[in-house]
Amino acid sequence: MSAPQIATESIPPLQAPAAQSPRVLRVWPAVVLAAAYWVAMVVISQLDLPIFAGFFSSVGASVLTGLLFSIWFLTRRAIPGTNRLLLVLAVVVGAMVVGFGSDKSVGFQGLLFIGPPLLVTACAIWLLIARKWSPTAIRNGLVVALALAWAPFLLVRINGVDGDQQASISGRWSTTAEDRYLAERASAAPKSPAPQSVESAANHTLALAPGDWPGFRGENRQGELHGAKIATDWKAAPPKLVWKQHIGPAWSSFVVLGNRLFTQEQRGEEEAVVCLDAATGKEQWAHLDKARFSDGQAGAGPRSSPVFDKGRIYAMGATGVVNCLDAATGRVLWARDALADSGASKPMWGFSSSPLVVGDLVIVYAGGPGDKGLLAYRVADGKPAWSVATGPVSYSSPQLVTLGKEAQVLLLSDAGLIAVNPTSGKLRWTYETPPRQMWRVAQPRQVAESSIVLGSEDLGLMRLDLTPHSDGPWTPTVAWTTRALRPAYNDFVYQDGFIYGFDEGFCCCVDAKTGTRQWKGGRYGHGQLILLADQKLLFVISEYGAGVLVSARPDKHEELGRFEAISGKTWNHPVIARGRLYARNSEEIACYQLAMPDTHTAQVSQPRASGGAVR
Repeated sequence: MSAPQIATESIPPLQAPAAQSPRVLRVWPAVVLAAAYWVAMVVISQLDLPIFAGFFSSVGASVLTGLLFSIWFLTRRAIPGTNRLLLVLAVVVGAMVVGFGSDKSVGFQGLLFIGPPLLVTACAIWLLIARKWSPTAIRNGLVVALALAWAPFLLVRINGVDGDQQASISGRWSTTAEDRYLAERASAAPKSPAPQSVESAANHTLALAPGDWPGFRGENRQGELHGAKIATDWKAAPPKLVWKQHIGPAWSSFVVLGNRLFTQEQRGEEEAVVCLDAATGKEQWAHLDKARFSDGQAGAGPRSSPVFDKGRIYAMGATGVVNCLDAATGRVLWARDALADSGASKPMWGFSSSPLVVGDLVIVYAGGPGDKGLLAYRVADGKPAWSVATGPVSYSSPQLVTLGKEAQVLLLSDAGLIAVNPTSGKLRWTYETPPRQMWRVAQPRQVAESSIVLGSEDLGLMRLDLTPHSDGPWTPTVAWTTRALRPAYNDFVYQDGFIYGFDEGFCCCVDAKTGTRQWKGGRYGHGQLILLADQKLLFVISEYGAGVLVSARPDKHEELGRFEAISGKTWNHPVIARGRLYARNSEEIACYQLAMPDTHTAQVSQPRASGGAVR
């Protein structure tokens, strides 16, 4: 029997299974996420946000961008699991290399601030290009993109940030302004005065005279100039440069005493209190302490300003060293370590409080635990006199006021405002303000016999009316609060019932009786100002060194004149004394002669310094 024949015509031929096309990676979420971050940064920069709100908004957006991208990336099935884990490992290794290998100004903090969005942006661009390519090509390209995103962190240095949290970036190995200043000093001839000039100065006790500027924000620390007028037509009679030269980093202001100018600076690993010839800028003497403080926002150097009293200069360094020096010679009369005396932790941005001399005591803020917040030393020998509790965080300075007929010293900290008897340190009253650990800088200002206006970025501005009690603490009552003026680290002034200051970089006028804002105009950044009370004028030094003359009137903002005084980030308080303007920042210091009213030229009383670095 023959085998049955199988019909093959009806059976289709066997075929190999169709190969699955590679899964196409959908990258639009990553692209949208990267774009959303940069749009958010533009929006935040344009919003009128407080400094701390802007800072935490930027950091929060950075972290959130990195987190959302990580979640999206780790759930992409189009990228093999081993590739995803390998890339996560590459990110971690890169972060460790950059964190430990970058300049100390960058470190892990810099990575947290801007690292995630840069990585996300680099990865999103590559994924958009290679989304249809093989997993191997995508993986290798992402490794390269990550390396390119990390590399700049190893090559740059952050030279601090401005008031809007915008970083100043330069090459990691480029010469800093401080390095150039130190090299300039090393190559120049010795600047110390001739021995006979120091000896002559030491033969008499220096004393304040009309027109002098005794310390931080002038007389009574109110930022006011009385008994002097200047020309307001700066086109016809602009400020005339007398001298300009480099200086070491610091955010200190000045003491002006006759023809002497006192300030503080950093010189490498030493903090310096210096005396200059006010007419030429030449150094008269310098006292040096082996101390250095630096932070990522403000950089290196002292933060507080010296004060003069009865022939002595009192100064506090950024690490807490308090010096009492002979003003004529710089000789040390005594010194204390407020950090050790108080048991405080070193502040995040250094000791910034300027000493206050009241009678036979010098009072400084230390922020130590228990009752070691505000310290008083005896001016005769530096021995402790009393101490009182405050909050642990403040960059404000003790402020002397007379409420009713009673002298009191005010101190604003994260815990609120306290008032103490300057002789005994006895607490007179307190006003508590949440939250704790919030930095506060601006000086409280007395605006009536028993009324104080205080302000900070988190509180805005508020007026306290005090009710005295002879047998107990006074009672503060809030008259009004407003967010119309939020002084960050910019002090405000008071004139004829109105307050003038900065609200996040804008100049503002607020009614001191009601807290109502009268006007807001003129964006000068986070600068400082002086009130020329006799002329109802504000002299403003902008955050980047422009000198601006503004009318101190409540009806409108009016800018009267402007010139470029110094260059670079300027947070230091300027000084006008004896017809001259003194301005400085962390890089340079300058002196300008101001014309008197109705004159078109100003005669300089002393010749320009021939040895100064005039530019």
